[in-house]
Order: sequence, then structure tokens, then C-alpha cells
Amino acid sequence: MRAPERRDLLIVGLMWLGWTIIAEWWAMGLRLHPRRASEEAEIVDGAFDLLLVLGLPVFVFVVVVLVYAVARFRARDEADGPAIRSDRRVVWTWVVVTSGLAVFVTINPGLVGMAELGADDTDPDLVIDVTSEQWNWSFDYVESGIRLEKADELVLPEGKRIVLRVTSTDVIHSLWIPAFRIKADAVPGRVHEVYLTPTETGDFRVDPNFRIQCAELCGTGHARMKTDVRVVGSDEFDAWVQAQVGA
Repeated sequence: MRAPERRDLLIVGLMWLGWTIIAEWWAMGLRLHPRRASEEAEIVDGAFDLLLVLGLPVFVFVVVVLVYAVARFRARDEADGPAIRSDRRVVWTWVVVTSGLAVFVTINPGLVGMAELGADDTDPDLVIDVTSEQWNWSFDYVESGIRLEKADELVLPEGKRIVLRVTSTDVIHSLWIPAFRIKADAVPGRVHEVYLTPTETGDFRVDPNFRIQCAELCGTGHARMKTDVRVVGSDEFDAWVQAQVGA
């Protein structure tokens, strides 16, 4: 390798290292996520943070090489420049590194994260059947026999393992609760189970992320297809159940 080429590689390497450190430091200080109100939110946010940390060096490398090449090798006239031959060492290094990253993120947070989200799914504390239709949500609390037709609110207990069994009566909808980072498609004729464990009390009036929002375009009323979510303590939830049963 000639001296000018070694100099170019050294400059690009130093630029990449410096800007990667700055980018990682900047990313660590960002507050990208809304309020976390479930165990699942911790897992999902952790996966996003890890992918950001791993992806920034690759992104910075591409940008640094592009900017340096434009500034350093920009043609001064319209004539074609000399042919450029790829260095196999560079090509194979790029293939090995990016392939390794792809395999790593497939395992973690991919497979590891899915396993964490599916842990402790054998014995839920509360089972709720969720039925969607244009453009409403209905809830059946299986253990207590409570049915809320076209409900304005879903009430959940804090700290309990809950399974939502989601389906649809007409078209495809999608249940999404931002504060919990969960999403489950509602497909006619099928039941999609999604588990969650709320870790904080809250409601839509205080935080708009406490809501069920349809996340699948389902017709003219799609934007209006939302329902408030309220998470309460166990005692308050038991009192609410008794009030609903006695109503």
C-alpha cells in the first residue's frame, strides 16, 4: 500500500473513531422513549437502545467515508478518472463485520428478547378477551364475568400478569398500548394472545400513552378507534370489579 493510501486510511479511521465516540456519547444522553409502565416496555426499550449503540458505528463509518471521498477525490474537470480497484481485504472485512453484527442482533435482542417477552406465560393472574370492531373495543374479564361493550376504558391491576386474547369481528385491527410497548394484531377468526405486567399506576388523563390505539388502517374511523387505559392498585381494582359485578 502506497503512502498516500495509508494516509487516507489513517485519516478516515481517526475521523470514524472520533465521530463514533461523539455519536455514542450523544445517543446515551437522549431521552428517546416515552414513559415505561410495564415489564415489557423495559425489554423493548432495552432492545432499541442496544440496536442504536450497535448501529451508530456503521452509520458513522458510511457517512465519514462518503464525506471524505467527496472532499478528497472530487474531480476537477469532467473527464473520467482512473479505474479504481477494490481492495479485497476491505471488502471481506466489511462483509465479516456486518454479517457478525446481523447474527448477533438476531440472537440478542432478537431471540433473547422474544424469550423474555414470553416468560411466565403459563399461569396469568388475569385473562381478558378483547374484541375489536369498526371502530370500538369490547372487553370480557373472564374470571369475573364482566363484559364491557364498546368500552370507553380498560381497567388493569398494577403488578399482575395479564393476558389479552385479541380478535376481531370484521376487518383486521391492531391493539397497541404505547405505555406498555405491546402490539397485537386483531384478525377475524383468530385469537392473538399478548402478555403484559403493568408496573406503574396511571391513566389517559395524565399520560396519553395510557390508551389502546388501533395501529392497523381499518376504515374511515380508524383514527378515532382508541380507548383509555387505567392502571390501578390491586385493592382499587378489586373494588372496581365488585362494583361492576354488582351493577
